[in-house]
Amino acid sequence: MTDTATRQRVRPGSRFPLGATPDAEGTNFALFSEHATRVELCLFDEAGGHERCVPLRETTAHVWHGYLSGIGPGQRYGYRVDGPWEPENGHRFNASKLLIDPYARALTGQVDWSAPVFGYRLGKSDLVRDKQNDAHGVPKGIVIADDFDWAGDRSPDIALNDSVIYELHVKGFTERHPDLPPELRGTYAGLAAPPVIDYLKSLGITAVELLPVHAFLDDNHLLEQGLRNYWGYNTINFFAPEARYSAGGDAGGQVSEFKGMVKALHAAGIEVLLDVVYNHTAEGNHLGPTLSFRGIDNASYYRLMPDEPRFYMDYTGTGNTLNAMHPQVLQLIMDSLRYWVEEMHVDGFRFDLASALARELHDVDRLGSFFDVIHQDPVLSRVKLIGEPWDIGEGGYMVGSFPPLWSEWNDKYRDTVRAYWKAGDVSVAELAYRLTGSSDLYQGDGRRPSASINFVVAHDGFTLHDLVSYNDKHNEANGEENRDGHDHNLSWNHGVEGPTDDEEIIEAREQTKRNLIATLLLSQGVPMLAHGDEIGRTQGGNNNVYAQDNETSWVNWDLDDRQRALLQFTREMIALRERHPSLGRPRFFQGRIIRGSPVEDLAWFRPDGEPMTDEEWNEGWARAIAMRLGGKALTELDAEGNRLVDDDLFLLLNGHYEPVSFCLPPDPAGDDWTVIVDTVSGEVRRDGGGRTIAAGEAFELPARSLLLLRR
Repeated sequence: MTDTATRQRVRPGSRFPLGATPDAEGTNFALFSEHATRVELCLFDEAGGHERCVPLRETTAHVWHGYLSGIGPGQRYGYRVDGPWEPENGHRFNASKLLIDPYARALTGQVDWSAPVFGYRLGKSDLVRDKQNDAHGVPKGIVIADDFDWAGDRSPDIALNDSVIYELHVKGFTERHPDLPPELRGTYAGLAAPPVIDYLKSLGITAVELLPVHAFLDDNHLLEQGLRNYWGYNTINFFAPEARYSAGGDAGGQVSEFKGMVKALHAAGIEVLLDVVYNHTAEGNHLGPTLSFRGIDNASYYRLMPDEPRFYMDYTGTGNTLNAMHPQVLQLIMDSLRYWVEEMHVDGFRFDLASALARELHDVDRLGSFFDVIHQDPVLSRVKLIGEPWDIGEGGYMVGSFPPLWSEWNDKYRDTVRAYWKAGDVSVAELAYRLTGSSDLYQGDGRRPSASINFVVAHDGFTLHDLVSYNDKHNEANGEENRDGHDHNLSWNHGVEGPTDDEEIIEAREQTKRNLIATLLLSQGVPMLAHGDEIGRTQGGNNNVYAQDNETSWVNWDLDDRQRALLQFTREMIALRERHPSLGRPRFFQGRIIRGSPVEDLAWFRPDGEPMTDEEWNEGWARAIAMRLGGKALTELDAEGNRLVDDDLFLLLNGHYEPVSFCLPPDPAGDDWTVIVDTVSGEVRRDGGGRTIAAGEAFELPARSLLLLRR
């Protein structure tokens, strides 16, 4: 197509909305670039070849735009953006490089690292521009029509304090599922299939938190080692769903397939949360490729070193940090979030390294513009917002410091619970705060226990099984000589590292897993399980499987008797939590008698049945401790406005390596207590029958075990 011919078909169009927006006659294209001098829209056939470029001559408020008649859904496209090549001043424009539209709704193709996708001459300085055409090696955007039939789909809208979150990798969870046909394994459609949804429902989870599904790249150095980016924290586009998880391929159907998955999960009463990575992109540092943002407007999209804008501020450990201080970049993030809520119907987000988004100049600001715009947004202020409250920069650790409306991954909970069941060397106050919703972190700023997302393990680290089975990490397969991954909270000292036939060691591990799962599900706050932990999934001691897209990471559904028993224990613990509103209170405990209840809503006791003293509270070690929850002292209302009432519960924990003699305190009601959870036997009862213990009766609580009693 000649420039003259295309000019006759191009109308000025509109600067809004950004991206490619089709209608019945054509498509409007709009791209922001504050410092560009020329922008060309490049069209490709379905094979990705036969490039035709059209100049976008209209600019409004730094947005280059044009309307092309006769162009509709399915069209492949990209951009070429010209401007100053001044890396030392932060500008890296290079019209030789095809660029991905930041607002593309779908991408087709993968980066071909053998193509000249770097803006500079490899082997030369990054100051020397490369003028080779790389279009054949760059993913293209696809024009997408919004024509999915949602058929009355609605969010389950589950209260956060009633939620049980399940961190899940779309491929890893379904790739080896025996009840899925091969073509659905590892896909959105597979996750939406009845056998998978039935499993999720039978487990009792209320929300899946999907590891990154925004389009991402495989790093070249991983591909050279025969590895891939498995987790997906390497985003190149914030609107397009990752096509590798689509059963239908990358021709555009990945969008409707993702929507179909959300619709199916919603119909089953399960919410969908996304783990999103707005803190950095896959373009890396100054030596990275030029694929999208860098070539469109490097100085606007990225945080550059103030005194040396050739280089990037790196609060993420990935080479760059997105510039959320820039109004247009902030708009990009907000537009993306709203798109996933309004068009893709997701129910909330977990923000990776969220502190990096809140940095104003250098410091993290809990009242910064990123938080402000979300709080005032009528769409985003109503969905679930979960922050990973840290980054790697100075002052980036923000646990307990996010503003109202936000929940946080609570690593203090993780570390405390792990340490307690490993050795019992945790202070009474520290353990008590974590079990009761971490009021020391969240109560003072208007938040509730649901601000604490409690977890023992997550995708980043050991699986639950490996946590209690390995004293050292085994990450050799990552090709980094076992130097990668975290070293904290190891050495569980069960006698033998890794697999063993010793029945005593195996049972000690199983009991520890039950202790950790029971503690998680009996704590105030929002419990989060990592997929497969309920069936004892192992990664062979690898605690950093970011590059292991293989059977090391995929869930193995071939279960032995112990795995099936752990699954049943987890199911029953989740069901027990649902039955007892005392275990997921909307508000913090008040620690006093309420409305004539015979007991306080919360009280703590020593093993001899006496209340904890102030001295013991502040200085004692919580090797063995008891917590009584006054169910009749609940002050909350349910969804219908009825006052919640529960049985009184008694939680007893012994993190010591020896048995402890316990004695329940005198009971004003004079009732016996029934054991409903016992981590030694693995028994979870539905309130009736079973062993009873009388107030004032001394009994032995076995080493490293937990009991839950009901009045």
